[in-house]
Parts: sequence; structure tokens; C-alpha cells
Amino acid sequence: MDDELRERVEREAEKHALLNAVKHESDAAVGAVMGPLMGDNPDFREHSDAVPGVVGGVVGRVNDLSYADKRARLEELAPEELAEIEAEEEEDEHDLPDLPNADDYDEIRMRCAPNPNGPWHVGHARMPAVIGTYRERYDGWFCVRFDDTDPETKRPDLEAYDAILEDLDYLGFEPNATYRASDRLETYYDHARDLIEMGGAYTCSCSGEAFSDLKNSAEPCPHREKGESTVLEEFEAMVDGEYSSGEMVLRVKTDIEHKNPALRDWVAFRMIDTPHPREAASEYRCWPMLDFQSGVDDHLLEITHIIRGIDLQDSAKRQQFVYDYFDWEYPEVIHWGHVQLDDYDVKMSTSTISELIDDGALDGWDDPRAPTLKSLRRRGIRGEAIVESMVGLGTSTTDVDLAMSSIYANNRDLIDEETDRRFLVRDGNQIPLGGSPPDEANPPLHPNHEERGVREIPVGDSVMLEPEDLPEREGRIWLKGLGCFQFTRDVLQYTAEDIDVVREGDVDVVHWVPADERVPVRMRTMEGDVRGHAEPGVGDLAPDEMVQFERVGFARIDRHDEEDEETVAYYAHP
Repeated sequence: MDDELRERVEREAEKHALLNAVKHESDAAVGAVMGPLMGDNPDFREHSDAVPGVVGGVVGRVNDLSYADKRARLEELAPEELAEIEAEEEEDEHDLPDLPNADDYDEIRMRCAPNPNGPWHVGHARMPAVIGTYRERYDGWFCVRFDDTDPETKRPDLEAYDAILEDLDYLGFEPNATYRASDRLETYYDHARDLIEMGGAYTCSCSGEAFSDLKNSAEPCPHREKGESTVLEEFEAMVDGEYSSGEMVLRVKTDIEHKNPALRDWVAFRMIDTPHPREAASEYRCWPMLDFQSGVDDHLLEITHIIRGIDLQDSAKRQQFVYDYFDWEYPEVIHWGHVQLDDYDVKMSTSTISELIDDGALDGWDDPRAPTLKSLRRRGIRGEAIVESMVGLGTSTTDVDLAMSSIYANNRDLIDEETDRRFLVRDGNQIPLGGSPPDEANPPLHPNHEERGVREIPVGDSVMLEPEDLPEREGRIWLKGLGCFQFTRDVLQYTAEDIDVVREGDVDVVHWVPADERVPVRMRTMEGDVRGHAEPGVGDLAPDEMVQFERVGFARIDRHDEEDEETVAYYAHP
């Protein structure tokens, strides 16, 4: 190989080594470099015996560089290839697809529009997780708008407004603004009046059954051709509360022959006799339907992108008629399927959970058996773990299954290194000790962090073991942090053997607690309360502190109940 060819090989090898190293954020490998190098330079093949030696030297020099220097050098040698890697990295960085036509807007503006009829269940977290993530990606804006204009069928819960904002904070998001639709009735009335003056709405006193028959037959309502002044007069009477529930509605005039009957002259306002629970809105009796209220608000709040369920496709079509009357531009819409959740016996439904609480079947919204965000929070699961799982579901139009195991895995990644270990024995058997074991056991607080030190567990005359951990007669076990014991004549006899018996695979390592100084624990789980006993130090842990009960799982210390003389913990996950 002459000097000119060697120089070419070195130059090309450096480029491919840098591409390999930067793309995978690791050292380059000669084998990974050789394939593309020879493919791009077929004339190197006749020197295949000598090329690997040259490549090996180049790869060694490249691997001596820092990652930043590798990237900078690649930008000098192959800027276009680096740009491709960066594009792939950006694409891989996001679980969510780009918002449609995002570049057409000066600011991305989105809204989370909950019905405040109770705190959020787990499925509710998907919307704020996704729109909050989009806000961060696009440096955008999002609001919480409480769509609370149904004081009867989906009656608001006065405590839910703050509860939902607390749930949002738990997930790690703060809205740029917060609105209550029930504060904006006069705005909706004004737009209804404008729509009437355009000839786009009419008052109707047909019964629901009568109008349904007309609608399904594509026949116009007899009230459809009322004069504008009559419609305005009757609408003002609605606003003044002069009609009772079901007596009069305001309809948007659409296409009475539309192929979809659900879009034909739909109701924009109706009368509701039940007062709104909010005092500020309790005097109103004329209430907008969600499609009218939401459509008007989305325009006034300059919402650019709406995410809604696939079952609400007709909403956009209904609202489009209103937008056409006002010559407004409709926001971009993303429809997605529903989230289905495993692991819970309780249905993921606000009304169902509320009924179970009222009936006493659940202790409250934070009962570990309830599929709610308040429950996950009390169990010690971080909002960030939920957001990551929700974002990972993407925005598919098909229904998606959310495995709680994915949330648990995310949470484990967040808390494992910072969470100290402790022993908890469930339904334990008390076994005497013999053979003069050490007076104190010193297992580490964390196996990966020796600097944190050890626990000081007094041993005493007997220990508590979980029934399945008790060995057969004459069998041996290793009590973690203490030593090897043989089960002889109903006594665990200390053998003083070293850890080699464990390494050889003959002896199981088990957790335990001292029988004399154990701490009673009631651990609240998704399957119900579990009673057990923990090592003494658990009684000194602060409420809210996370702990990993070895071989059991992670739990959050909730409180130390002096009256019942027990520590209450909430089980998080394995």
C-alpha cells in the first residue's frame, strides 16, 4: 500500500469511525467501521489484507477523543452525515409525533378541558401529560378550562376544581391560565345573539321525541323559519329563566338533510332548573351545550391544536357550522383512542369511584384500590413516572392498553438509587435462635452506596420469618446481614459459616426481623391491607419517606399511628 492510498484509507476510516462513535455515543469498533468503509470504497478491497491494520490505528486515535471532540471533528469531515444523525436523534427523542402544521402558528396554544365532577383517575393524566410535553417542545401555551356548564347530568363537585389543579401539579405541570366556563355565560349569550342575527340559530319548543322524528326523516322543524326578532325575544326569555327545563332550546341551523343525523340542527342552549353548585353561577338557568361553549372558547382563547377522543369526531363537525357562520378558522384536531388500564378491579370511572366512596367500599379518592392519581401519589409514585408512560402511548386513534407495570418501572428508575432498604416480614412465624449469633446485624442501607452506612438491628433471642422462608428440618438459611443458621429441633442454630455457602448456591438468603423489637406495620395495598412487622428503624422513618422492603417492594411511609401502635405504609410496587 503506497503512501497516497494509506492517506485515503486513513481519511475515510476516520470519517466512518467518527460516524460509528457519534451515532452510538460510544467507542468505535473496527468491525463496524470495515463494512461501510469497504462498501463506499470498492477499490480498497484488493488491499483487504492491509486495510484492517490501518483502520485499527485510526479507530484507536478516534476513541481517545472525548465525545464532544468526536462530534466537532465529524462536523469538519462530514457535516451532511452529522446533520442526518442529528435529525435521527431529534426524531428518536420524541415519543409524540409532530403537531400538524405547527410551523404555521406563531405560538402553539392548547387546552386541557376537564369536567370538574371529581378528582382525576389515572386515564385523565394522558391529556395534561401530552399537551404539557408539547408545550415544552414548542415553547407554547396551555390552559385549564373547566367545562362546567352542565349543573345537572355532570354536576360539578366544588372540591374538584382545586383537586384537579393539585393533580396537575403532581404530574409536574402548571397551566399558563385557568378558566371556568360557568364564569363566561354572558360571553356565550353574546355569541348566541350574534348567531341569531346572522340567521344561524332558532328557538325550538318541540319535544325531544318530536324533533328526533323530524331530524331522522330529514324534515325541517316548524320553528325553523321564525323571524329573527321572535327568536331573539324568545332567547332573551330563556336567559331570563322564563322557561322551565325541556320547554325551550336554541338550535344551530345546519343542514337538515345532512347525511349524519347527529349534525342536523343541534342544540346550542337548553334550560336547566337545577341550580349550579357554584354560588357565582347559581342564578343562571339557560346553559350552553358543550359543543357551543367549547367551540366559542377555543376561538376566543386562540387555541391552535385540540386533542380529543375518537368518539368525539362529531363535535368538530358540529362546531364547524358555528365557525363557518362567524368566519373563524377551526383549530387543528388530533383524535385518539381511549386508554384501558390493567391491574385494577375498580372501573376507571369518576362516577363509579365516587359511588364506591359514598357507599364506604373505598376509603376515599386516595384509597390504594382506587385507580386515581391521588392514590398513586399516596403510594409514593412520582408524577414524572406517569407522564413518561402516558407520553409513550403516543396519539394513536386506536384504543391503547396502559400496563401499570410500565409506570412502576419508570418510578423504580427514579427512586431506586435514593431509597434505603429495610426488612418487613408479613404473617411471620417466631423462631428461637441458638448457637450464640452476633448481638447485632448490620445490613447495608443501600447495596450500591456503602457511604450511607449500615442499619443497626438488635438480634435478641428469636426472629420473625415469613412462613415460606423457613427451611426444612436440618436445612440452612442465611439471615441477611447476620449469618448462616441451620433449622434444628425448632431452633435456628447459628453455624458461623461464611458467605461462601451462599455463593456456592446451597443456602437461600432471606429477610427477617427481631421478635423482641419489631415494629408492627399495616401496609395498604391494591388487594387490601397487609399486616406485618418491620425492623426497629422503620419506626423512626419520617412520613412521606420511601423505603424498599427487601424482597417485598417499595412503599411510602404514611404515618406512625400511636393509638393503634403501628406504622402505616402504602405499597407502591415491586
